[in-house]
Amino acid sequence: MTTALVVMFIAGLITGFSKFSVGGMGLLVLPIVMIAFPGPESLGVLLPLYIITDVMAVYSYRKHISWPVLARFLPLGFLGVFVGAQLLSGINADQFVALLGGIIIAMIALGLYLDARPATFMQKPITAYSMGFAGGLVSMIANAAGPLFSLFLLEQKLSKDSYVSTRAWGFFIINLVKLPMYLSLGLLTQESLTISAYAIPGLLVGAVIGYHFLKHVKPVHFKWLIRIMSTIAAMKLMLFS
Repeated sequence: MTTALVVMFIAGLITGFSKFSVGGMGLLVLPIVMIAFPGPESLGVLLPLYIITDVMAVYSYRKHISWPVLARFLPLGFLGVFVGAQLLSGINADQFVALLGGIIIAMIALGLYLDARPATFMQKPITAYSMGFAGGLVSMIANAAGPLFSLFLLEQKLSKDSYVSTRAWGFFIINLVKLPMYLSLGLLTQESLTISAYAIPGLLVGAVIGYHFLKHVKPVHFKWLIRIMSTIAAMKLMLFS
């Protein structure tokens, strides 16, 4: 129980910090939670935290939403969530751990690629919209679809305010759609909700720290630390689980 309390406090701390500061730390949260809950049930433990922070975000960014952009992304995103649910229902804990590690490495590689060169391949509509499907799939399996959704939105030529608002609402809607899927898979239970509650103090502390941190530090200076830590976590999942 002590391990679960510490792990969930740290998970809440990172989640709150990420949502209100640099972002991109979702790749790190799930491997940390898996220290105490080493299997797909870790997804159900984390989902309520993401929905809590999503509610904060959509309230803060309730204007400038580009609904036409979401209308192009979300249908394929819903399909990705459904396919991800089918995939989760057919794998065991060891397979899940290996799959998660592979997804984290792929998301880090995508981020490095986008830093090095522009995403010209996104100029093709079918490629751009496929990000919706991939985003829903990765969100369902690993809660790590941020890079894919951001890639899609960046190619829509939105203003800064519209980008932030549309991104916040997209994640909120996708996470709500995941709720019944996690319930049907038995990943979201009364027990998992109790465990999720352990993270709320850390969530609030992380949000406050992140809000003030963002005022003094440029996000780019923090990006490589996140990538290195996420890579170490992914390698541990794939090689030492």
